[in-house]
Amino acid sequence: MPKNKYLLLSLLCALVFSCDDTRVFDEYQSLSGEWDKDSVVDFTVAAPDTTNTYNLYVNLRNNNEYKYSNLYLIIELKYPNGKTIKDTLNYTMAKPDGTFLGTGFTEVKENKLWYKGYDTPFVFEESGDYNIKIQQAMRQNGSVNGIQKLEGITDVGFRIERSLTN
Repeated sequence: MPKNKYLLLSLLCALVFSCDDTRVFDEYQSLSGEWDKDSVVDFTVAAPDTTNTYNLYVNLRNNNEYKYSNLYLIIELKYPNGKTIKDTLNYTMAKPDGTFLGTGFTEVKENKLWYKGYDTPFVFEESGDYNIKIQQAMRQNGSVNGIQKLEGITDVGFRIERSLTN
């Protein structure tokens, strides 16, 4: 690829990422090709403020090794004072024909999944650090035990955006 194509690609990437003015926090953790059912992905976030509203997302990257049309997650949000909210959520990952949802031109798809803020505005009620723990909770049909090694999830992320309703 000629140098000017690299320059153009770099400028385009910089433009795309610099225009993301709603982003407050956006971090990923890579997995080693499989997500163990006992493995918890952990994020710590300082509250941006206690007056504005925010949208919270779980970001996931999956590849063709992912064998399911949905994904169950257990998400725990711990407030600075120790209050904890724990949710079990089900996300659709593929269309009925098996085509993965998400964005991306390669076999890796990126999914931006709502966590908080979609029905009721989310406010960081307390100043300080919030802790977010994300764990997969997939099961085979008819099985009580979880899937020990979930294949195909390559990265797990957490994102906070300023709500546009502020």
